[in-house]
Amino acid sequence: MDLLGTINDWIWNPMAYFALAVGLFFTVLTFGVQFRRIPDMLRQIVAKPLDDDGVAPLQALLLTLASRVGVGNIAGVGTAIAAGGPGALFWMVVVALVGSASSFAETVLSQVFKRRIDGEHRGGAPFYVEHGLKLKWLAVILAFAYLVCYGFIFSGVQATNIADSLDVAFGVPNWLTAILLTGLLGFTILGGTQRIIRAAQLMVPVMAVGYILVTVVIILMNVDQVLPTIELVLASAFGRDQIFGGMAGAAIAWGVRRAVFSNVAGVGEGTFGSAAASTSHPAKQGLVQALSIFIDTVIVCQATGIMILLTGSYNVTHQGSTVVENLPGVDAGVAYTQTAIDSSVGGFGPSFVAIALFFFAFTTMIAFYYIAETNLGYLRGRTDGWPSWALKIGAMAITAFGSVVSADAMWMIGDIGYGLLGWANMLVILALSPVVYKVIKDYDRQRKQGLDPSFDPVPLGIRNADFWTAPAPDRTPTDAR
Repeated sequence: MDLLGTINDWIWNPMAYFALAVGLFFTVLTFGVQFRRIPDMLRQIVAKPLDDDGVAPLQALLLTLASRVGVGNIAGVGTAIAAGGPGALFWMVVVALVGSASSFAETVLSQVFKRRIDGEHRGGAPFYVEHGLKLKWLAVILAFAYLVCYGFIFSGVQATNIADSLDVAFGVPNWLTAILLTGLLGFTILGGTQRIIRAAQLMVPVMAVGYILVTVVIILMNVDQVLPTIELVLASAFGRDQIFGGMAGAAIAWGVRRAVFSNVAGVGEGTFGSAAASTSHPAKQGLVQALSIFIDTVIVCQATGIMILLTGSYNVTHQGSTVVENLPGVDAGVAYTQTAIDSSVGGFGPSFVAIALFFFAFTTMIAFYYIAETNLGYLRGRTDGWPSWALKIGAMAITAFGSVVSADAMWMIGDIGYGLLGWANMLVILALSPVVYKVIKDYDRQRKQGLDPSFDPVPLGIRNADFWTAPAPDRTPTDAR
């Protein structure tokens, strides 16, 4: 654990500032697209797919939200407060606001350089590394890394938190959770892409709306503490609070770390689901994915954080010393959220959070499998055969393993994986920023002319965008938009 913690610090301490810098760079490069094109974001959510090979923009949004909205929104916020103080919430919002531009950029690239595999739209980080940067060797390494991380590691973090919350709330032994969760995951992923998308389409809206409604109710029950809580967050973020004054650096580091873990802007995770969308212009899906960052971090994470703070359901430690101890003996994470709800609605907290966490984490697991399968498709050119079965078995195995292993170990391994992928992908999208600039300029030009933007990479000087230049009679628009 000490070694994992040291590695984590090496990766994430500089990453905190790098992620902010990358987000700010793309905010400037795209002229603040995440702020000035909010009406377009909302319009694109309801747009229809252009062909039957891809999915609707809303379906792609729900698929990526399935991967974004997970344990980071319930348990991760608690760990951010415990290690970074209340000010970590402020920096989570900052990362979301500028990171949404990073998400826009990586989504645009995934759309520009996507391909058809087994009759489906497939794309993501390895695709734009190979076809955009022309670095096949790096693309293969990245694809293998995404395959291993999302197929055999990250789902373990989700399973660990599901098992722990069910044990606390209902006394379900971890071994039984392992069996049930593995079986349910197997049923879903064995049904193919359409079953995965249908599961996300059904679960994501229900879980998100239900969770937000409960947090809003609890915030309203403690409405007199809302303004003092906001003041505490702002003061702590800049080191001006009497108690948390010496934690400004920790607030930034942990706010960024947990925001990136939750919304994964710039890590490349959202590129795989967003590439599946059938749309007439890459910038359209880029706008949809920028919106997903707001939903994940500005809405869901902040609802959790404010609820925890205003009910006083948290502890804070800094450099080995206890700064605040409101919950003696309670570990940071999901228990903070359970206690916050329980303090307002007695006896309801553990059960509700366990159920919410189950849906949040399970949809994340099925989205993770889709990401791993897409990278397998990139490496092999298809997604069938024995390697596909090996991936399915591996995904179920890590689910069973994660349900019974130490939560601390899984969190650290997950953090290391996200950090390494984040460094690699952010450097790649920076290198491909000229393509992002050309795409947003083309989109803005057509919108200024009153047109519904359509994409042609040839006049823009963008090469290897074969999906958009190859004859495809089935890509005739199905709606007037």
